[in-house]
Amino acid sequence: MKKIGLLLVLFTLLFQNCNHDDCGACFTPAQSFSFEILDKLSGENLFTNGTYDAVNIKITDNLNNNEPIGFKFIAENNINLIDISSIGWKTEIVDLNISVSNTSIFDFYVDAQRKTGDCCSYTEYNAITVSNSEFELDTTTGIYKILVE
Repeated sequence: MKKIGLLLVLFTLLFQNCNHDDCGACFTPAQSFSFEILDKLSGENLFTNGTYDAVNIKITDNLNNNEPIGFKFIAENNINLIDISSIGWKTEIVDLNISVSNTSIFDFYVDAQRKTGDCCSYTEYNAITVSNSEFELDTTTGIYKILVE
């Protein structure tokens, strides 16, 4: 009889710890930002046509002692994009300078706030700004087309 009582107590404790209102783990990753550097007049990608070389790309954070920022250069099918996926994983403000061959191409400012709500973590972007260059945002692909003279 003691064994049955002990089993009932263990069984009760085991299921008492279950929370039936738990909606499970939910996670939304931060947005990745992609940039295509184009000649303003011809529309040619300046990496594809050889004007720029990807090894000369430098991205620094103006707000954090010009600390280098990691990025990925995507060179598939002559698309040649600069991709920054490190922004927005935490609450932060970044003011990046993107340069190639020691020439500033554009600045990129993001005010991101990491939040949790409705059982999910996600990033809310309070501001996203491209400055010091003309640009177009392709809303279907999410790629910023930076226009260089």
